[in-house]
Amino acid sequence: MTLSAAVEAPDGRVFSRQPQLWLVAAIAAAGCAAPARSVALALTSNDVDLVQAGLLDWITVPYILAGLIAWWRRPESRLGLLMIAGGVASGLSALQLTHVDVLYTIGAAFDILPAALFLHVFLAFPEGRLRSRFERVLVGAAYTGAIGLQLVKLSLGAFGPRSLLEVSARPALASAAQHVQLLSLSAICVVGIGVLAARRRRAGRHRRRSLALLIDLFAVGLVLIAALFVDGNFQGPWFQPLQRTTLAVIGLSPIVFLLGLLDARLARSAVGELVIELRADPEAHDLRDALARALHDPSLTLAYWLPDFETYVDLEGRPLALPKNPARASTVLDRDGRQVAALIHDSELVEERELLDAVGAAAGIALENGRLQADLRARVEELKGSRTRVIEAGQKERQRLERNLHDGAQQRLIALSLRLSLLEQRLVEQPDARAQLDSARHEIALSLEELRAVARGIHPAVLTAHGLAVALESLAAAASLPVRLTVEIDRRLPEHVEVAAYYVVSESLANVAKHAQATHASVEVAEHANSLVVEVLDDGVGGADTERGSGLRGLADRVEALGGRLKVWTPQGGGTRVQAAIPCA
Repeated sequence: MTLSAAVEAPDGRVFSRQPQLWLVAAIAAAGCAAPARSVALALTSNDVDLVQAGLLDWITVPYILAGLIAWWRRPESRLGLLMIAGGVASGLSALQLTHVDVLYTIGAAFDILPAALFLHVFLAFPEGRLRSRFERVLVGAAYTGAIGLQLVKLSLGAFGPRSLLEVSARPALASAAQHVQLLSLSAICVVGIGVLAARRRRAGRHRRRSLALLIDLFAVGLVLIAALFVDGNFQGPWFQPLQRTTLAVIGLSPIVFLLGLLDARLARSAVGELVIELRADPEAHDLRDALARALHDPSLTLAYWLPDFETYVDLEGRPLALPKNPARASTVLDRDGRQVAALIHDSELVEERELLDAVGAAAGIALENGRLQADLRARVEELKGSRTRVIEAGQKERQRLERNLHDGAQQRLIALSLRLSLLEQRLVEQPDARAQLDSARHEIALSLEELRAVARGIHPAVLTAHGLAVALESLAAAASLPVRLTVEIDRRLPEHVEVAAYYVVSESLANVAKHAQATHASVEVAEHANSLVVEVLDDGVGGADTERGSGLRGLADRVEALGGRLKVWTPQGGGTRVQAAIPCA
């Protein structure tokens, strides 16, 4: 018996191979070389700001190390390579601190590029790819400004004679190019903040804590970059504190990313606790909560596959579609080659396939039990719907028959009675014939009354025309024993509710007249808590058979089909009490 999990990511990408260990080590060594050089230079030269050098290294080293870890663990994602590129670009920009012209030129060329790379990382998290054409255009514009305009500035002498790429020293043009570059990058970062905010809003409030904190840091980092670039004057009194704050905040994001990876690693230890919880055979809702705790995803939703219906359903048996939102992903769980369920979770968990596999395997039997329960609930819902449709169809047929009797047979009998009356008036001198006609008219009247009683039993026209209170008054007036009627409703209720209440009273009073040997009865009808409560009480002998009699069973079916409940108390010698509660909201 096996259970496997297939993760369906929003982009449907194909997994690639893990990088070679020697390549990872080489990148790590090369990436740390430039920061080590800048720190050594800061310690030996009075011209280099040690704090600035340290902050550049604070960005470089964590981004490279976090990127290497992400690339090693998830080679199919481009996020690791992007983080490595951001760290390397930051390290190369630190070469501006050296006294070697070639290295200084390289550092100047990479001066602004880290900002574009960080924007790319922030928007591509966690899948490592941009999600829309708009985001691709936005990041492309950032790279154009960070690389293209930077080369223009270098060629115009913006970085002084030490730059080997200077073609013509034109300070005014270089300053204009710098203002265009920084203002455009600042505007791009503001738009990036809007993209992150919209993504956070679409995802809702239920997100993994590490992911939410990381996105918040991304947004703060873009705010600081935008503020840093909003003015091209790098000599203002506010520039250095803002620059250091920006570098410090941006350097925190790979730390939080690594903490998220550690959190996911620790989450795997929760699988053992999950196995212990599953021994207690939890209910469906408790199972969902246990899986959510194991995956550290409070937004987790369980969807069970019902092969007979060929659809997924939720815990209550209602149809449920797998998500197409990029912020959500689904993991389909198979058991012995059969679909059992699907976990609908935060898309960040796509990066934790081992954890999803372990949780799915641990919960295999419980998920199968939950699927069977969901199947049962779905069939119950289908049965309820079927029973409601049958009763509604029966009610419509009753109304049709009542109209046909009223408009057809009853009208013909009335017409016949009138014709006999006219004929009787012509036979003034034939007493025998008049007596026979009078007898015939009497029989017709009796037949008409019986037909009207049948029509009322099929469907009470007075209910449709005048409402429940008037219809119940006619029932009480026609009863064979005194009936005290109390109706406390001041509005027309839905027709199916009124019809059900009418038949509860009608059938109950008929049973009282036939079997109860009662001297009087009472009927109370009132609204309580979005339900219409109907109660019929008599002082008869009690002991009514609620199982074998078709009348009470039919009433119960009618009431329950509407989501209500019928109760009967019938002690021997203590009378009978029938109470129906019918939803009417």
